[in-house]
Amino acid sequence: MDHEPIILGIESSCDDTSAAVLVGHKLLSNVIASQAVHTAYGGVVPELASRAHEQNIVPVVSEAIRRAGITAQDLDAIAFTRGPGLLGSLLVGTNFAKGLSLSLGIPMVEVNHLHAHVLAHFIEEEGEEHQSPEFPFLCLLVSGGNSQIILVRSASDMKIIGQTIDDAAGEAFDKCAKVMGLGYPGGPVVNRLANEGNPKAFAFSKPNVPGYDYSFSGLKTSFLYTLRDELEKNPNFIEERKADLCASLQATVIDILMKKLRQAAKDLGIRQVAVAGGVSANTGLRDAFHDHARRYGWKVFIPKFAYTTDNAAMVAMNGYFSFIDGKRTELDAVPFARVTM
Repeated sequence: MDHEPIILGIESSCDDTSAAVLVGHKLLSNVIASQAVHTAYGGVVPELASRAHEQNIVPVVSEAIRRAGITAQDLDAIAFTRGPGLLGSLLVGTNFAKGLSLSLGIPMVEVNHLHAHVLAHFIEEEGEEHQSPEFPFLCLLVSGGNSQIILVRSASDMKIIGQTIDDAAGEAFDKCAKVMGLGYPGGPVVNRLANEGNPKAFAFSKPNVPGYDYSFSGLKTSFLYTLRDELEKNPNFIEERKADLCASLQATVIDILMKKLRQAAKDLGIRQVAVAGGVSANTGLRDAFHDHARRYGWKVFIPKFAYTTDNAAMVAMNGYFSFIDGKRTELDAVPFARVTM
């Protein structure tokens, strides 16, 4: 091949239908169709998600190709999220990728959704200076479904060295927000209210888990007990103190996350540290990374807000690395729902 490969990325692992086009590391387009229908249910409804993907995928892919200023015939490969995620949603993206691969006569490259979040740090945008991590580096991957510390030796060599043994950090935010009546998703609301509150107003339980693993179930229980006890004394407690509750909850989650990450970086002698996933949009967590850069000499990598949530740009980036490494996916590939690295 006498040119940088042009990769179409397709993402459909949960409730966002997304398509993106990359040339090498350069992003040409990134289109996302989000599904607001789930808000009324307080969480993602798998059946509704897969139906919406079926409606959205053709126009989303067409728009990504149009915005990139290319035609489908210019594509060299199709990268698609094979998992983990919701099986019904993943099937829509996987089957669409298969059909497009057959019709265009170009290869497919499967992508692990978790790998893609990590490799979002290598996406470059036209006209902007960009600095990517150097291997090896540590990445804190935090979302509604995952809380992991990943040792990244290369684009294809990643090892989970720490992970939650129960709830994920984002799940803790969402569930605590739900009991306060803050709606879904709760993470962004907690973040906004935390900026108005006192992070030391309440002391919540912090787990004592060995190694680099996490646990957030105890924190969630501690939070619920605090609400129960205080509401018995004052029925208006949540409304009067929700900013302080959110600030204290957020500070506790961040402290738990950073303590283990700090220990891993020290033990492994690594000073290049990245964060990825939906919770990486949390401004308190971002501030903590900048603080650690100053205090511990870390070189930190924080994704643009556009790359924190699920998107096809990161899928295309992962697909690029796999494609140039000679990896290809057969047409009989099926999605996988469970986490694997």
